[in-house]
Amino acid sequence: MAMLQNRTLIATWAVLALALGVAPAAHATLDIEITSGVRDPVPIAIVPFARNAPADGGLDVAQVIAHDLQGSGRFRALPRAQMPATPTNAEGVVAGVWKALGSDYVVVGRVIDAGGGQVGVEFDLVNTLTGARLATQRFVGEPGALRNAAHRVSDVVYQKILGVRGAFATRIAYVGVDGVPPAQRYQLIVADADGENQHLILESRYPLMSPAWSPDGQWLAYVSFETRHSAVYVQRVRSGERRQVSARAGVNGAPAWSPDGRRLALTLGGSNGNPDIYVLDLATQGLIRLTEDPAIDTEPEWAPDGQSLYFTSDRAGSPQIYKVPVQSGAHPRRITFTGTYNARPRVSPDGSQLAMVTLDNGSYRIAVQDLASGTVRVLSHGRLDESPSFAPNGATLIYSEREGNRGTLATVSTDGLTGLRLKAQQGEIREPAWGPF
Repeated sequence: MAMLQNRTLIATWAVLALALGVAPAAHATLDIEITSGVRDPVPIAIVPFARNAPADGGLDVAQVIAHDLQGSGRFRALPRAQMPATPTNAEGVVAGVWKALGSDYVVVGRVIDAGGGQVGVEFDLVNTLTGARLATQRFVGEPGALRNAAHRVSDVVYQKILGVRGAFATRIAYVGVDGVPPAQRYQLIVADADGENQHLILESRYPLMSPAWSPDGQWLAYVSFETRHSAVYVQRVRSGERRQVSARAGVNGAPAWSPDGRRLALTLGGSNGNPDIYVLDLATQGLIRLTEDPAIDTEPEWAPDGQSLYFTSDRAGSPQIYKVPVQSGAHPRRITFTGTYNARPRVSPDGSQLAMVTLDNGSYRIAVQDLASGTVRVLSHGRLDESPSFAPNGATLIYSEREGNRGTLATVSTDGLTGLRLKAQQGEIREPAWGPF
């Protein structure tokens, strides 16, 4: 039990990186399973989009939108077989007919040739109760970006109906491992938020850990053991340009970008192997040491204002979360007091909630703490749930969980009402990080 209680704290240590399990090959399809949803989802019809662009690659835009909205757990899409017609614009929607079928909203649209080798997606969102057009918008881009355009339609629909900005057009990063010891291949993968459109960012024979997005979504920071020792790298997602930014003696782990993208918070161990929290200036390589304690201090996370950091420490005898100003000599303040284990802090984009891994009835689960009141709510139900990461809209968390002996990814809304699971067809996936808008 003691070893399990320290699992998250010492995950940044090189010795434990070599114990990671297997995960799927890059570009393997991730299957989505809806695990929970609201009791009364919004009924909506997403009519097949007209296709007038030969370069669209045959993508079913309406199906992507329906997949997004139903996967959120907050919508119920009308089956196509029950649709009375297939209008392609708001003028063709007879609101009363769709309302009689139980649909509160109808989405209609078109994929068009936008000229210059580009394609466009035009859509209308209609309220069937009033007949009002709630949204009319057009997205134009390269044919290869058509799926992203569909996700952007989903974002608009989600926001117009629920009042919360959608995050379907964002990306996730995660770590996988292909093969069995000693011939494993570690992979850093970026995909759309629904697990589709996967891109292999890096592959290595040595462990890759702790991916973290830069605020502009252009870079990933991560830990690699390709030199047989832990080192922190930053890599541009689009071009593959990468550079090593920390390979100091001892532990180099848990990178986290500052809100301005100029600094990384790190866990550094030094030659004595005792981890503490530092801030690295990426331009000058200057270091600021924020903690100096014989305990394990690790897993830094920036507050949204960039003035302080949250981190995990066992200085009080068990893993708990602390907060420290970003200045030398500052004194950390304890944040969590409920339970005997709280680790891996992640702060919501608006700074109001703290996600973490907590010990709940003998299992490690994802919880959120309201930072104003201190109230803690456990959101997940697994036995070994880890690595929470907020969606950029703050409404959903992605994390890793165990299904049997396999690692999968899962999401849960911060109100605990909706969730889904992203499963590889074989092997394991872990350590997700949700990218920015």
